Amino acid sequence: MIKVLFVCMGNICRSPTADGVFADFVKKEGLRDQIKIDSAGTHTYHIGEPPDLRSQEAALKRGIDLSELRARKVEKSDFSQFDYILAMDKKNYQGLQKICPREQADKLHLFLDFAPHLGVQEVSDPYFGGVKGFDDVLDLVEAASVGLLAEIRQRLN
Repeated sequence: MIKVLFVCMGNICRSPTADGVFADFVKKEGLRDQIKIDSAGTHTYHIGEPPDLRSQEAALKRGIDLSELRARKVEKSDFSQFDYILAMDKKNYQGLQKICPREQADKLHLFLDFAPHLGVQEVSDPYFGGVKGFDDVLDLVEAASVGLLAEIRQRLN
């Protein structure tokens, strides 16, 4: 079993979107029994809340339902439980580095490292922007999901 954790700041926009999109990829590939997916935030602002309605609406337009997801804060124990800890941006990556045990550091990545062809490293936070920002997040997450799934497939084989 490969376990993947997506992380952003509040766990209501980017990381639950990545959670839902990647889960959809995994389901379509018939790998749900081999890959576990979760998301978390580096801050406690929204613990227990569902994803932002704008994230849910944008994802639903692409056939992905995020409504059952609930925000939680990343915990130090996540580093021992997950194989991939994927930060949406550099600020959250740095926050994760501070709590990451040295022996688990190889698990921590920027999510967009799995889509180098895009030429960007960060999934920008759409929270204070317009609807387009949520669509942009989906585009970036979909591209990185392809690369991540390819790497995980190699590990599974």
